[in-house]
Amino acid sequence: MEFKTLNNGVQIPRLGFGVWQMFNLVECQKAVKQALQVGYRLIDTAALYQNEEAVGQAVKTSGLAREDVFLTSKAWISQLGYEETKKAFHESLNKLKTDYLDLYLIHQPFGDLYGAWRAMTELYKEGYVRAIGVSNFSTGHLTDFALQTEVVPALNQIELHPYKQHPLIQATNAQFGVATQAWSPFNRGNDGIFKDATLEHIAEKHGKSIAQVILRWQIQSDILTIPKSIHLDRMIENFDIFDFQLTDHDIAQIQALDRFPKNYGPDESPDRIKHLLEYRL
Repeated sequence: MEFKTLNNGVQIPRLGFGVWQMFNLVECQKAVKQALQVGYRLIDTAALYQNEEAVGQAVKTSGLAREDVFLTSKAWISQLGYEETKKAFHESLNKLKTDYLDLYLIHQPFGDLYGAWRAMTELYKEGYVRAIGVSNFSTGHLTDFALQTEVVPALNQIELHPYKQHPLIQATNAQFGVATQAWSPFNRGNDGIFKDATLEHIAEKHGKSIAQVILRWQIQSDILTIPKSIHLDRMIENFDIFDFQLTDHDIAQIQALDRFPKNYGPDESPDRIKHLLEYRL
């Protein structure tokens, strides 16, 4: 496993395992336990995913020491606010069967962000969480936070894959020392990404799969990534990316696949925000 050092000195695995949409708790617990057996050491969940209990049970029964597993969770919009976020954080701790988190994120940039961040800053200073960060923040949201809060976010988790690379967000993150982490690294399998001719050519050249090429491109581009799968063979395949290197030409070809190079951030349209606000825990 390769690691990156966050802006507060904490080391985070560059490759992790995501559990979004694993709503079946038995299936989720099995998948996380298998992922840990494969070698994953970062598990990314959230209150919204409603599977923190399954994740916590998988980690607890894995045979691994707690300090060997990097646990991330997130506070949803309806949980943001000084008191609300403190309550949400401790609820997540209880469900995950742990007395601390490695990383806690604001899940979406809407609601009482600054009240939530004050609470998270206190939890960080008190040692309940090793690092705090954000998710789905645009360049504007991230810059505002970095300039106007006491603790600069350690990480910004965004949708990032070959067709949506967010170079402007990546550059903004880098400017403030904020790590970039990719969710949906495979674009949910949409838009024919697993049949892309460019990716297919690069994969064939290295004797790897397109999925492995995408993850290797992210790792080499200093992007942390959290692929998800409930299938053991795919977990193993996604983990097997540390034995080859993409060339500069390979990386340039993948960068040329970006369909939204001037995009400053995630969809912040009124319809999208109304949709997000409909989610309640």
